[in-house]
Amino acid sequence: MQQEPERRRELGVFLRSRRERITPGDVGLPRTGRRRTPGLRREELALLAGMSATWYTYLEQGRDVRASDQVLDSLASVLRLDRHERGHLFRLAGHAPEEREPSGTEPAPPPAAVAAVPHLLQPTPAYVINGTYDVLSHNPAAAELLPHLATPAPNLARWVFLDPAAKEVLVEWEAEARGLLARLRTLAASHPGDPRYPRLVEELNAASPHVRAWWPQYDLQARHGGVKRLRHPARGVVDYAYTAFHLAERPDHTLVVYGDG
Repeated sequence: MQQEPERRRELGVFLRSRRERITPGDVGLPRTGRRRTPGLRREELALLAGMSATWYTYLEQGRDVRASDQVLDSLASVLRLDRHERGHLFRLAGHAPEEREPSGTEPAPPPAAVAAVPHLLQPTPAYVINGTYDVLSHNPAAAELLPHLATPAPNLARWVFLDPAAKEVLVEWEAEARGLLARLRTLAASHPGDPRYPRLVEELNAASPHVRAWWPQYDLQARHGGVKRLRHPARGVVDYAYTAFHLAERPDHTLVVYGDG
C-alpha cells in the first residue's frame, strides 16, 4: 500500500522545487523588492493557478487535501512542467496508478527467459537492471565494458557514485551521473512504500558529495535510449548507442543493450 503521509510530503517537496525554478519575469510579474526565497512566492503561484494561497500552502505542506485534475493541470501549466513532470505530479497527487514491484530486501530475480537474453546477445554488451539499479543479469561483453559487473551484487548507482573507476569508464561522468540520479529520483517517488529506495539514497547521500548537492534539485528523467561515451579497456573511447527495453511483466526491470554509435 502506498503510504499517504509520505506521498503527500513528496508532493510538497516536488511543488516547492518547481516553484523555486520559476521567476516572476517568467510569468510576466514585476520583480518587487528583495525576495527571501528564489522563484515565485506561494501566494503568486496560487494567484496564477486560480486557487487560494492557503489551500496551495496546505498542498505544499503535505496536508491531507486532494487536488482535482483541473487544479493539477493549472499548476502544471504555471510551473511549466513537461510531459514527464506532469505525469509525476499527477502520480504524487494520487491521480495515477502506482507502478509496483516486489519490495523485499534482496533483488527479485528476473524470469529465467529474461535473464538469458543478455547472453543471447553476446558479443553485444547487454544487461538487465531493476528499479534500484541492481544488475540482475549481464553477458561477458558487458562485464568487459563495465568491469564492476563482475563483483558480487553489482549495482550501477553505487558504482557510478562510489567507485572512482567510474570516472575513467564514463567519459562524460557528470552528465551520466546526474541522469542516473534523476531517473532514480523518479523511480523512488513512484514507490513511496518501498524501503529499498530510501536505503539506497541514504547510502549514496552519506558517501557522495555529488548526491548531497544534486538530490535536492529534484531532477526527473525516465529511462530511455541515447548515446554514451565510454572508455573500453581494449578499444579506447567509443560512442555507444544504447537502448532500454522495459519488461511488460515488471515495468521497473529494464534490458539495456549497447551498440557502436
